[in-house]
Amino acid sequence: MAGVIFRAAHVVAVLAFDQVQMLDVTGPAEVFTTANAFGARYDVRIVSTTGSDVRTSAGVRIGVDGGPETLPRRIGTVVVPGRRDWPQAVANRELVALAADLARRTERLTSVCAGAFVLAATGALDGRRAATHWELARELAKAFPEVRVEADPVFVRDGNVTTSAGVTAGIDLALALVEEDHGAGLARRVAQQLVVFMARPGGQSQFSARLGRSEAKHPVVRQVMDAVGADPGAKHNLDTLAREAGVSARHLSRLFRIETGMTPGQYVESLRVEAARALLEAGSDPVEAVAEQSGFGSSETMRRVFQQSLGVPPTAYRARFRTTTTNAARRSAVQ
Repeated sequence: MAGVIFRAAHVVAVLAFDQVQMLDVTGPAEVFTTANAFGARYDVRIVSTTGSDVRTSAGVRIGVDGGPETLPRRIGTVVVPGRRDWPQAVANRELVALAADLARRTERLTSVCAGAFVLAATGALDGRRAATHWELARELAKAFPEVRVEADPVFVRDGNVTTSAGVTAGIDLALALVEEDHGAGLARRVAQQLVVFMARPGGQSQFSARLGRSEAKHPVVRQVMDAVGADPGAKHNLDTLAREAGVSARHLSRLFRIETGMTPGQYVESLRVEAARALLEAGSDPVEAVAEQSGFGSSETMRRVFQQSLGVPPTAYRARFRTTTTNAARRSAVQ
């Protein structure tokens, strides 16, 4: 379908409700309406269950175009945004019922951030891969075990359903849909106009909070986790960890898989990544020194692990997260 300009307007229905995250609604809407300036024909309509305006989580009121009765029988794209306290959204029977109705009437179903919980409540995500905000991924998997939750991707497509990560990821999702409809050239012009990435580098892992201690209950696993956490840069191999814990390497591996879903080696590596991230963000030591301090041994090993786990190399991670001040701004400040 890429490169095709719609003969008739493609209706995009964005569902809105009280306490919805404002950018979940306005981000995708801005992408689609900006695309119209470059030849697309999107008819963006914001609807609520009652047809009344809504107040967002930011306290800003959003005007809506009406209720569901104002939409055509068949809809091109449906966007379901979310609210941080997702149980409140899922408990809203009218909202879930409307989302279910729109899901049956649309060619393309999408959600932004915690909107995945609303879609999951309708059953639309059963058996499908889905994304949501990294902080909510575990909650989504627990609340809706039929959904195959993926914590890292910025957005996930499964058939005609696309779910995205937190808040601004709705812009990434909408750009991908514009590219699907009209080709990369038009989508790129929209991205340039909005001053955003055409494709965001890396996944959600690069934005996640420091890895907290797992909820492991077994004392042996807790002992090993404490030892690794106290000094991620030490030489923690399986045999050494098992010997210090007083168990066999095989038994320790089994306990770790049961308690954390990871091998001891994977856990060690994850803490080393977190240690390296903290050093890159807060200090100015060379990458080679950071690699040594965090236990990777060499900058090449750290680069490979960063690329695999975060989707970006250490140098790019430092440039992106160390400061909000751009190089251009720093140069102008000293002139």
